[in-house]
Amino acid sequence: MTKNSLLPLKKNDDIKLDVDSVTGQGCGIGRYEGLAVFVDGALMDEQVYAHIIKVKSSYAVGKLKSILTPSKDRVEPKCPVYDACGGCTLQHLSYEAQLKVKQEQVKDAMERLGGFKDIEVLPIIGMKNPERYRNKGSFPLGYVDESVEAGFFKQRSHTLVPLNDCIIQKSKIIQAVNAVTEWANEYGVPPYNEETHEGILRHVMVRTTADEKQVMVVIVTTGPILNVPQLIEKLKSNIEGLTSIIHNVNSKVTNVILGDEFDVIWGSDYITEKINGLKFNVSAASFLQVNPEQTVKLYNTAINNLGLTGEETVVDVFCGIGTISLLIAKKAKQVVGIEIVKEAIVDAKQNARENGIENVEFICADAEEAFPKIASSGTKIDAVMLDPPRKGCDDKTLNAIINAKIEKVVYVSCNPATLARDCRLLCDNGYEIKSVQPVDMFPHSGHVESVVCLKRRLDVDMRR
Repeated sequence: MTKNSLLPLKKNDDIKLDVDSVTGQGCGIGRYEGLAVFVDGALMDEQVYAHIIKVKSSYAVGKLKSILTPSKDRVEPKCPVYDACGGCTLQHLSYEAQLKVKQEQVKDAMERLGGFKDIEVLPIIGMKNPERYRNKGSFPLGYVDESVEAGFFKQRSHTLVPLNDCIIQKSKIIQAVNAVTEWANEYGVPPYNEETHEGILRHVMVRTTADEKQVMVVIVTTGPILNVPQLIEKLKSNIEGLTSIIHNVNSKVTNVILGDEFDVIWGSDYITEKINGLKFNVSAASFLQVNPEQTVKLYNTAINNLGLTGEETVVDVFCGIGTISLLIAKKAKQVVGIEIVKEAIVDAKQNARENGIENVEFICADAEEAFPKIASSGTKIDAVMLDPPRKGCDDKTLNAIINAKIEKVVYVSCNPATLARDCRLLCDNGYEIKSVQPVDMFPHSGHVESVVCLKRRLDVDMRR
């Protein structure tokens, strides 16, 4: 008798399933005779009919055949290519229910992965109008019926789903993308083929400001492009507020969107965003949160958790273009920002100059190398702001915080799993969590941002 023969399901079974929860990827979870079953598109509190397509020792995967009892929170997706695109994995769930799912996602990660028992997670901060919020979009291009089209890749594939609109993107982003595809079709500019590695036009990346008064268009190609004057004229005639057109060359066989070469072919090399009264220059390669409305809420939450009096020295690790650093500097004595992307550091220094902020220093370096040096240099650091990429912080940075006995750490994270892991390390070495605040930066997707405030426990001997 094989191990799988003891399982209650086998491939190609058809079952009724009561769904009791949903993942951020829009996958319903239920149990069939104790075995967890994942069904894409099913929602909590639904009974569904599913066809089993995979069986493992600890779970099974089913394909949704029909919904026998729909959830009260199920809604009709507004996007016509919702099923094919796979970008907005929660668009079939009401926004109020999406917020509950994301809050529970953070709580589950902190408890199940971080081992924090009965942790309080504050009510998630959502949006009043969760549409047209993205200030940046990157769109691959390809042939569809011999026409150049832009869109997104179908989930878990490189099949292009063409689109003429996207309800989560700012309107001028879509206008710019459509103008580029018109130009490509008019002048025979071939799109890049990821399988054959032939063609020229790889991606169109567009940034805009919160008020959409400034627009940057980045054309990513495998090499030189022709018909540039016609491209400039096409964009100028279609995009009110066009500020910048940049050509980026990426000739590598890679999934990474941008290459290392940037050439401004019209206008400026940056756009200028305003956040809490400060101006920030944003170049093509720089990181900026994609939801301007929620960015203000996120940053205010993070900075308020620092509890600044004006006498502190704060290190902002993974500082990007200096957004949080400069906002902190208005309330602190001294701020040091660390970022590995050189273009972002150039922007950060320029942003400090243009805002007249002098009590800040920016260092272009790898955080895991630079921060331990700062922490061990004898400089008294009162607080640390962490805003790492999805992979979280490395142990060297966290251990430097621990060894320096820094009193307060505010951790901004876009990944509940790595957040829970890193908080566990800090709390195993003398820190305690004071608050966990989720913020919905990405409505209709499964992603969630969180702000965690940690303080060093006074009752712990930190000598190691």
